[in-house]
Amino acid sequence: MAKRILVVDDEPAIVKLVQFNLEKEGFLIDVALDGQMALNMVESHAPDLIILDLMLPKVEGLEVCRRIRRKQKHIPILMLTAKSDEFDKVLGLELGADDYLTKPFSPRELTARVKAILRRLEAIKESDHTIESRKEIRVGDLLIDAEGYEVTKQGSAIDLTPKEFELLLYMVNHRGKVLSRDQLLNAVWNYDYIGDSRIVDVHVSHLRDKIEDDSRNPAYIKTVRGIGYKLEGRKDR
Repeated sequence: MAKRILVVDDEPAIVKLVQFNLEKEGFLIDVALDGQMALNMVESHAPDLIILDLMLPKVEGLEVCRRIRRKQKHIPILMLTAKSDEFDKVLGLELGADDYLTKPFSPRELTARVKAILRRLEAIKESDHTIESRKEIRVGDLLIDAEGYEVTKQGSAIDLTPKEFELLLYMVNHRGKVLSRDQLLNAVWNYDYIGDSRIVDVHVSHLRDKIEDDSRNPAYIKTVRGIGYKLEGRKDR
């Protein structure tokens, strides 16, 4: 079944470019020209992925992202940002966006990003990439249900975005190993970011805020200076 993608942008030229190239790849495309329309269409059309511009009329993109994440935690969001909007990129990731693409972008890169995000979600849902992915995994006080996309800590649910969950699951499956930022980019995002490691750091920071008792002195995700990160903690099946 073809995947349904919601494109949210108020620039007709961008919408036409995105729609044309994704429809060529067999995707079903819905279009929203402002933030309020986007929120309405998320409820009525149940998209598999959202391409979201941050500069929108009526409801700005960051607020759209925030509201979607309150109700629809598992829909991946690919943000479109201006090249100079570094603050908005980081804030968008912290609000739950899975990825970002800077304008102007090439249609080929956009298509690759969309396919990579959807491919990773399918891999996690099928839970066939590691033996552990088909089981509940306990690490310290954390209980990770790979099939249900759920994490609890001492019995209390932790609200993770899809990408935060995938990052945690990958690190759990490689517990005790030092993982470089490039390794995490390739494994979790499924393509190279050409040296842009900010997206990893932001997701790790947000993940720490949710799973650690003290994110400044983490018990689970340790920073290995100059290399990347390592997940620690006793693991029980």
